Amino acid sequence: MLQLKSMREIGLMRQAGLAVWKAHQLTSEMMEPGVTTAQIDAVVEEYFQSIGAEPLFKNYPNPTRGKSPFPAVTCMSINEEVVHGIPGNRPLAEGDVLSIDTGCRLNGWCGDAARTHAIGQIDPQVQKLLDVTQGVLDLAIELMGSKNCWSEVAIQMAQYVGDHGFSTVECFVGHGVGQEMHEDPQVPNFFSRSLRGSGDFRLVPGLVIAVEPMVNMGTKRVKLLQDHWTQVTADGKPSAHFEHTLAITEDGPIRLTEAPTLAEAANLVV
Repeated sequence: MLQLKSMREIGLMRQAGLAVWKAHQLTSEMMEPGVTTAQIDAVVEEYFQSIGAEPLFKNYPNPTRGKSPFPAVTCMSINEEVVHGIPGNRPLAEGDVLSIDTGCRLNGWCGDAARTHAIGQIDPQVQKLLDVTQGVLDLAIELMGSKNCWSEVAIQMAQYVGDHGFSTVECFVGHGVGQEMHEDPQVPNFFSRSLRGSGDFRLVPGLVIAVEPMVNMGTKRVKLLQDHWTQVTADGKPSAHFEHTLAITEDGPIRLTEAPTLAEAANLVV
């Protein structure tokens, strides 16, 4: 059952979204060779603490029974790592790509977003991968303003990625967002079996979802590393990941995790 939000609640979620945006701005300033993902994670953790925000990822339960919860406030996924990479002491190198995913709860409401960064000069084909992954997220947001059901968006997302010669990861999907990071509905970036039936949902005012395409240069298949968190491409080729928390209003979709407007910037508290 969809948990639709009022405009007041969406306004509160925007505050959490701005905090996540600011966290990503802080990480963007650190994107250079020699920096470690552990150093980047520490900056985000300190920032969330400074504003009284609860990190959503740290101590998140492991889906594998009996394995350790996630140890950091950000997922840091380098090159062939698709998602859920654990920050560590490996220095970033020229030509790497780094996907950063993070979220927080502020005043009871959640925000969640991801970006993939180029470290220095990267291979042109890898840059195309980043551009297409950002492009398919932008396409999804545009379509959310004109389509009736999510399945209509998902079909065109997968088509866009395939037309550019890449593959959509199908093991992981987006999700509803609210007072919890993961709420109904599930939000696939492709036309899944569930979208033929009860898994489809209408794009109506009050819906708040995280849309997060993950796109691989080669195969869509992934495998889990021995840390029981990090997911990598099965063929070792690069992957990219972009995500926004989005709300549908009477005036169309809005990005809750994007930069502040001029009016918001004047009163920005995060």
